Amino acid sequence: MNLTILSLLIFGLWTLVLAAIVIIWRIYKVMRGEVPADGFPSGQPHGSDAYWRANRAHMNALENMPVFAAVTLSGVAVHAADLSFATLAMITVLARIVQSSVHLWSGSVKAINLRFTAYIVQIICMGWMAVDVIIKAGLLKGITG
Repeated sequence: MNLTILSLLIFGLWTLVLAAIVIIWRIYKVMRGEVPADGFPSGQPHGSDAYWRANRAHMNALENMPVFAAVTLSGVAVHAADLSFATLAMITVLARIVQSSVHLWSGSVKAINLRFTAYIVQIICMGWMAVDVIIKAGLLKGITG
């Protein structure tokens, strides 16, 4: 399997793992009668701090997956997905897993700084990948004449 496509698959699977954490948490709380089924208002902090961090980690992954998918699939489509491109894709996924894991683990200032660092790594890698696609696809030739 193409490493770039594998990285996209891993990103998607990680997002599903985060979704499962939130779903299991909600089912547990509802089944125990601790929270009514409608006790999880969208976009508003609810539940324990740990639950809310899990919820936000899942939402963060969902928010970033379309950008990552667009960049990775563009790279595959224009045959830019060589080893360096795939390496950037894998680094992006590893940084996403670090960011989400730290988000689940703690809300401390140190954890927030580590999460932000992992996020910046992802943005740099995806930006680099996008530039690589533009260059390898020859998209600048049409603009510069």
